[in-house]
Amino acid sequence: MTDDALIEAARVSKAWPFEEARKLLKRYPDGRRPDGQPVVFETGYGPSGLPHIGTFQEVLRTTLVRRAFEALTGGAPTRLVAFSDDMDGLRKVPDNVPNQALLAQHLGKPLSRIPDPFEAGFPSFAAHNNAKLRAFLDRFGFDYEFVSSSEMYNAGAFDEALRGVLRTNQAILDIMLPTLRAERAATYSPILPVSPTTGAVLQVPVEVVDAESGTIRFTDENGEAVEQSALGGMSKLQWKVDWAMRWVALGVDYEMYGKDLTDSGVQSGKIAQVLGGRKPEGLIYELFLDANGEKISKSKGNGLTIEEWLTYGSEESLGFYIFPNPKSAKSLHAGVIPRAVDDYWQFRGQLAEQPLDKQLGNPVWHLLRTTDKAGEGAGDTLPVTYALLLNLVGVLGAGATREQVWSYLGNYVGDADPAAHPELDKLVGTALAYNRDFIAPGLVRQAPTANEAAALRELDQQLSGLEPDTSAETLQTMVYEIGKREEFGFASLRDWFQGLYRTLLGSDQGPRMGSFIALYGIANTRQLIAEALAR
Repeated sequence: MTDDALIEAARVSKAWPFEEARKLLKRYPDGRRPDGQPVVFETGYGPSGLPHIGTFQEVLRTTLVRRAFEALTGGAPTRLVAFSDDMDGLRKVPDNVPNQALLAQHLGKPLSRIPDPFEAGFPSFAAHNNAKLRAFLDRFGFDYEFVSSSEMYNAGAFDEALRGVLRTNQAILDIMLPTLRAERAATYSPILPVSPTTGAVLQVPVEVVDAESGTIRFTDENGEAVEQSALGGMSKLQWKVDWAMRWVALGVDYEMYGKDLTDSGVQSGKIAQVLGGRKPEGLIYELFLDANGEKISKSKGNGLTIEEWLTYGSEESLGFYIFPNPKSAKSLHAGVIPRAVDDYWQFRGQLAEQPLDKQLGNPVWHLLRTTDKAGEGAGDTLPVTYALLLNLVGVLGAGATREQVWSYLGNYVGDADPAAHPELDKLVGTALAYNRDFIAPGLVRQAPTANEAAALRELDQQLSGLEPDTSAETLQTMVYEIGKREEFGFASLRDWFQGLYRTLLGSDQGPRMGSFIALYGIANTRQLIAEALAR
């Protein structure tokens, strides 16, 4: 595949990362910034909490657009900035951290100036969470540059941008005040001074004394009038103003954000223009929902964490699940994991044989490029599906072990050795965990109906005459033919297979039965049938 062929295909691809990348091509028609600097992509992170699945999806999706833009432009230089808003004042004590009384003493102070409640050796609460963010992003192999808001403010790197805010203070007020309630508008200021007495970030009216020197005047918490510099970490900006200032100061060209920040994006875009900059291109994505269709909330704990997903599925399957339709809400709960795992491997297996235009629409093509592994593993497949693995583990029961599972895999997989199939071995571990937590506790195998029992007896009789190494296809054909026989009275083959799943596996859904019998073994399957008939 030549670069020219890729560029031509990317220009017309309907895959959403390319559609987003083409927005940047309209911004920079030759694919390069006029100043010769790399095109800047940004993601934001609020370090008052630990990184979570929302953090992952935003960095992943932004990286997908970044790599699509590079492909579209034949390798235009780019940067991804992971920005931590650690200069923000702590508004409330999070529910899920230790030493809450300690944090309560520092409410209002910048997160980077509050002691670490985890007592893990970090100089601040923000430093602890920032370290977790970097470790989190590194774990998934993302290419990014970490930028701390506090470090930028304290080092004076934002000083010139702050002067710009001070110069245009009234114009920014004209944008913001009409959007605020009267009570909020009465005390609103684009600039939030840091109190010289308490160190808190203050929400008080501010008078700009001298924009060029950065001097401001305000009333401190103790009622005293204070005149001090807004520069060098002595102030920060209101959220929407801060976002706009950051876009301008860092030259951000692309940033996506959630639907809940739609209004913030509009106002920040206007402020960026006042500051002499330009709102980045971007995508407004929908939010995750829980199993009941309710918005996921960190305080409610009704979502699925990264660690939970990786306990029951794979990193690749998480990326695969997140990839499609970012403008549509997604349910995020354990029930979606098995399908995501199998769909990922199905698409990965197809990739190598697809023509280029189809590859660019294949999520795996994009996912492999997020960590500079373009094409690696394309065409790979698993010898068994995750769904089939879960059915096997489900039959073995909650006490099943990895060694037991591999002993059964020997019926179906050549060279059934974990070292020879490391990806499958990972899924054996996650299948055992999924079965333990979600399948085994509610597993009930139903008694067969009269016609199901008759068909099961016929299946058992036919199995009794087969060799142990009979192929999965032969077994599948046999099961299929039994279900078609009029004497057993099934309205459709679907009814027969559902009967098998309910009586033998304790599930409403299941695998190809020929594959399951080959994997579990003919003798063991006959034992399952005997147990079902005994019910």
